[in-house]
Amino acid sequence: MNNNEIFPHIDHTLLRATSTVSEIDSICNEALTYNTASVCIPPSYVAYAHEKYPTLNICTVIGFPLGYSTTAVKCFEAQDAIENGANEIDMVIDLCFVKNGDFAAVESEIAAVKKACGDKVLKVIIETCYLTEQEKTELCGCVTRAGADFIKTSTGFGTDGARIEDIRLFRQHIGKNVRMKAAGGVKSRSDLEMFLNEGCERIGTSSAVKLLLSGESNGGY
Repeated sequence: MNNNEIFPHIDHTLLRATSTVSEIDSICNEALTYNTASVCIPPSYVAYAHEKYPTLNICTVIGFPLGYSTTAVKCFEAQDAIENGANEIDMVIDLCFVKNGDFAAVESEIAAVKKACGDKVLKVIIETCYLTEQEKTELCGCVTRAGADFIKTSTGFGTDGARIEDIRLFRQHIGKNVRMKAAGGVKSRSDLEMFLNEGCERIGTSSAVKLLLSGESNGGY
């Protein structure tokens, strides 16, 4: 798999709380240079990036990274981000709902956020490191029925990142219209190729440019 085949699947990501304007400029320019699927940046930088890089596909995060803000807040965040120029929204589910076994609430929230997104892409982060296999399976159904576009493994801020076993589980249980995104802990070119070969449409990482151009193994976002 060559670089030109990999880059269009990368959500080139910078979500550190201390991200600077110069770092945002750098990642946006890299995304344009290497034709990544998107640049994934903090919501507070979306308007800036959209104005400066109007052709760039901008992704941002809501309810991030813990997921327990209310549904109304998540819907507002999504609408605000879209008005500021985002085309893709990565939301974190409410893990409290999951641990209480209230999957109906999870599904309802995803559906509400998808409605707020309209025709923009919604990716749903389920944060696999905190979940049992049964919970992951249930959430595949929630994401599918709620009409989201992607199921995503991780925020990259939890106790673990993407695992190939989770991607294989997703593939068995998601609907045909749901795509998969792996994120967190992607540390090598072989990791990128492995996730893509298992059917991931997107990979979220801050390291793709270094990994693909220099072969260095650096931690993902």
